[in-house]
Amino acid sequence: MKILDITEEYEPLYFQCLEDWSDEIREAGDHKACWYRWAREKGLRVKLAATDNGVVGGMIQYGPIEHSFAEGKDLYFIYCTWVHGYQQGRGNLQKQGMGKTLLRAAEQDVELIGAKGIAAWGIILPFWMRASWYKKQGFKPVDRQGIQSLLWKPYTPDARPPRWPAQKRSVEPIPGKVTVDVFINGWCPAQNLTYERAKRAAESFDNRVVFRETRTMDKDTFRSWGISDALYIDGKPVRNGPPPSYEKLRKKIARRVRKTA
Repeated sequence: MKILDITEEYEPLYFQCLEDWSDEIREAGDHKACWYRWAREKGLRVKLAATDNGVVGGMIQYGPIEHSFAEGKDLYFIYCTWVHGYQQGRGNLQKQGMGKTLLRAAEQDVELIGAKGIAAWGIILPFWMRASWYKKQGFKPVDRQGIQSLLWKPYTPDARPPRWPAQKRSVEPIPGKVTVDVFINGWCPAQNLTYERAKRAAESFDNRVVFRETRTMDKDTFRSWGISDALYIDGKPVRNGPPPSYEKLRKKIARRVRKTA
């Protein structure tokens, strides 16, 4: 196994989260590429894992927590650790140590940079981005928001634990209209896919449906809401993981349109 720092050659693959075989991932647009160009200037670092045969099968992306969707200082934040797990494309490469090797490489890198610790987030339920996996690697949970757990590993005695920001504002519907509000950060193609589908579904209706987007890449914008990636229809949150289909979103909007007619 080889650990590689990302280069221009691998950027298109990274933008598609190693799923270059997937038509669905291409539906997510270029938001990840735009986010990457912005985040790279803020200190984002990306490492890839490749088999001895040169097949890239894993990735980890992490950057200064000050520019992430968590709150903290002098820490690095892991946006995700991902090992390709589908039979399509490059095949299922999970459970071969790629994730652990990537995480160790990132931790060593962060320590050399001089950060006071490293943070990560995970889901408390047993599916993608499991918080329990980070716990097994020595991370300790310090905050929780719904099913999202925030974990960390301090490197210095004066390191301060990170926290989730509180939501500061609510999405307000427009009387007589159906509102579709999407918050998009850009770092995650799955969330970007939700944005693209919700926008397309909303725009398939007449002016009774209003589509509103909030870009949360900028930390001040994010802090003003306390929301990173989310979807609301008439002010009510819609589950966006895994990304709902275009057809499902259009039906949800259509039901609201009929009620406001």
